[in-house]
Amino acid sequence: MNLANDIKPISYLKTKTADAISYVNDSHRPLIITQNGEAKAVIQDIESYQNMKNAIAMLKLLAEGESDIKNTRYESQESFFEKMEQKLAK
Repeated sequence: MNLANDIKPISYLKTKTADAISYVNDSHRPLIITQNGEAKAVIQDIESYQNMKNAIAMLKLLAEGESDIKNTRYESQESFFEKMEQKLAK
């Protein structure tokens, strides 16, 4: 992975916005925009962005589950399904 191709100054974005959007959509790689030599923004295609958001949501759920296990806030599978069956039978 060559990050040098993914870093562009803000002047590039100003003059070649369509090219920048085509790049991120075709490559599925983020484009890092610099201003005064410092990274200031990231442009990303919508599919990659959604995948990233989904991955973060999944990691949050996993962390929550691990915390529940660590703090013994869980029940056995048998107990859970038994309660569900009782609720559905009503």
